[in-house]
Amino acid sequence: MQTKFKKLGNSQIEIEFELNEEEFSKYIDKALDHLKKHIKVDGFRPGNVPSEIAKKQISNENLLMEAGDLAVRDSYQKFVNENNIEPVGDTKVEILKMVKNNPFLFKVKVSVIPEIKLSDYKLIASSIKSKEILVDEKEIEEAVNYLQKSRAKISQRDKEAEKKDFVQIEYQNENINQGKEIKDQFILGEGGFMKDFEENLIGMKAGQEKEFTAKFPENHPDKGLAGKDAKFKVKIVSVNAVEMPEINDEFAKSMGSFDTLVALKENVKGGIQLEKQEEEKQRKRGEVLEKIADKIEFDVPPVMVEREEKRLMENFKNQISQNFKMSFEEYVTSIKKSEDEIKKSFTSEAKKRIKDFLVLREIGRKENIEVSLQEIEEEVNNIIGNYSREEINKIDINQIKEYTKDTIFNEKIFQLLENLSH
Repeated sequence: MQTKFKKLGNSQIEIEFELNEEEFSKYIDKALDHLKKHIKVDGFRPGNVPSEIAKKQISNENLLMEAGDLAVRDSYQKFVNENNIEPVGDTKVEILKMVKNNPFLFKVKVSVIPEIKLSDYKLIASSIKSKEILVDEKEIEEAVNYLQKSRAKISQRDKEAEKKDFVQIEYQNENINQGKEIKDQFILGEGGFMKDFEENLIGMKAGQEKEFTAKFPENHPDKGLAGKDAKFKVKIVSVNAVEMPEINDEFAKSMGSFDTLVALKENVKGGIQLEKQEEEKQRKRGEVLEKIADKIEFDVPPVMVEREEKRLMENFKNQISQNFKMSFEEYVTSIKKSEDEIKKSFTSEAKKRIKDFLVLREIGRKENIEVSLQEIEEEVNNIIGNYSREEINKIDINQIKEYTKDTIFNEKIFQLLENLSH
């Protein structure tokens, strides 16, 4: 077998194959053996028809097509194994010449995992500095105030709404949820909604309706609405007085095993400290990976980017459904963009994620990082331990195992890099 190899760019390759007459004739024999198992001839049991008789029952076209399929599959797989190529996505096969008693010529185009020449990732990792983690009194007070609100007593009152009241509303706006009614609730005056929207609710009573204009904030996620005035129709469903407990030792005792307010605050401080430590860990990981990846140039396979785009798109659709309580079709209509436009907005993020994935993967290979079956099984058991039997029956265990393997693999790489940093 003779081959010609060519790089096409965008992490695609093209391989031309030529099997001589003798090599291809062996595949014709294999094809005959395979096809004759599926023909019926009087006087012979299925699968035992003699080759000479079978040839008369099988058209040359079918025989050649079967032989070609077998030859392509075997030749391509042999080339991939011998040359340590890692294909991604589907192959595109083009038959160049396929005639009986002649050489067989074909070519294959396929995307592959690109060759990655790592920079001095250990030196880069060692240069990343940790930021000092501090927790100030203001943060502790805000956290305690949040706990205070969680213990607040809410009582419905026949009164005009004022700041610090908990209000339940129904509202409509032609630019949101296709103009359909939306229910919401929040403490008035604490930024749960747009400032001038909330101010228009002050003085309203339960059952009262009102129409007014309010301005969308400049940082609104929908750029088409950001900073613009819009008309709202609002109905107050209920006005509720909020009674906050006093923050003292008794309050601390109500929150759990704390004898004093000082003890509660120390516990809150520790929780904030842990959150900040996790944030700092993720920040450092992002910085080290970004700096390593920035030093490497390679083509990211478009087929991998497209898959990641689809995954990001599916996640986005789920978020729209959960956060906005509307269908994706309704959301697309409301922002006046096509699904394709939204999908393209994920291209840059998809490329970055695939590049980061490939860089981490190469570091892992360089460092001979492995994940044992025992590690995977233990982590999977921890994950599904939180599932009900009904939920377990619905999930794809193999998919969870693959995800778990990747997670442990990446964690080991990051831990290795973190041991080099300060």
